[in-house]
Amino acid sequence: MPATSLNGFTAESTVRTSLAWRYLAQMLMVLALCAASLSANAIEVGDKLVINDLKTIDGQTLTREDLKGKYLVVQVWATWCPYCHRQNINLIELVNRTQGLPIQVIALSIDRKAGAVPPYVEKHAINFPVAMMTPELDKAIGKRQGVPELYVIDPEGYVVQKDYGEMVDLDVWDLIDYVKPAEPS
Repeated sequence: MPATSLNGFTAESTVRTSLAWRYLAQMLMVLALCAASLSANAIEVGDKLVINDLKTIDGQTLTREDLKGKYLVVQVWATWCPYCHRQNINLIELVNRTQGLPIQVIALSIDRKAGAVPPYVEKHAINFPVAMMTPELDKAIGKRQGVPELYVIDPEGYVVQKDYGEMVDLDVWDLIDYVKPAEPS
């Protein structure tokens, strides 16, 4: 018969209880950390997103001066993403429809292998600047909910629209409304 302690519990059951409490405390800590990472700050409508000099995959540099006074349509994407591919087709058309208007489409690739991006851009005739995601922009944008993710940034640098997942063609083309000349009254 096992030895009983003063409170009626065996030494073995006390150790098991202690281990169970320790395990429960560790699990609660893991859950708390997971919850904290889920609520990690992601940029939202109304937040400011500053894009400083950005080197594109073709070696050009987009400066703040180049982007000044324009609405920016910033897409976070990857070459392996079929939804991104379909959205890129619509962004190509958006660029074609907005020639001469103060709007700039920029794609930020999150591909792990930067070498995969230039052949994709060439093959699909992407007509807007493409850059690799930078650590600074990744931190500024924060936790993504998926790809593609699209942000519209007004000329003052504020996010005025945020979408994730593939936008249908009409939704992409509605982005023209940000820069469409006002109709006479």
